[in-house]
Amino acid sequence: MQIHHLGAENTVLNQFTSELRSAKIQKDRLRFRRNVERIGEIMAYEISKTFDYSAKEVETPLGIANCSTPDNNVVLSTILRAGLPLHRGFLNFYDNAENAFVSAYRKYVSETDFKIHIEYIASPRIDNKTLIIVDPMLATGGSMELAYQALMTKGKPAHLHMAAIISSREALRHLERRMPDKAELWVATIDEEMNDHYYIVPGLGDAGDLAYGEK
Repeated sequence: MQIHHLGAENTVLNQFTSELRSAKIQKDRLRFRRNVERIGEIMAYEISKTFDYSAKEVETPLGIANCSTPDNNVVLSTILRAGLPLHRGFLNFYDNAENAFVSAYRKYVSETDFKIHIEYIASPRIDNKTLIIVDPMLATGGSMELAYQALMTKGKPAHLHMAAIISSREALRHLERRMPDKAELWVATIDEEMNDHYYIVPGLGDAGDLAYGEK
């Protein structure tokens, strides 16, 4: 698996990430959702550089222009509910993408012991398409892995991309072991630690609650 650490470069992406982390700024839910969406837009642009392109003729009012545009059939998938603003950011750029949704959540056995539970999946066929799975936070990597496995019941994609805003180092190791060698993961920033409840530290808190209110 190839990992693209976008936050390693000095770009405006890091400004949006810092505002998501800020305990003061993140209280503004509208701003929080918009910053997640803007990061999705940046990631969509970066991933588009990997697409296949061909020249196409476009008729203008004054003549014919040759434009190189993508040929990929994109299926954009998100993990509910935290992934919705990130999904929207991608969809702002990928106008014609098909969409898939996976419900995954932590089902706790005890205070610190849980299993990832998949509730349902709604997806088109993904055979020979470009599958992009987005989830703002990768703590253990378990939700991303199970979402991928659920989507594989809908076919085999030609290309697999995963995108997250913050990932723990452990999640990266987990996904490197479990995902196909040709898969690509795009992440804004990487945090080294998790606490006893498997929340990323320093992280930013619960992305779903910050975007939409407490469950």
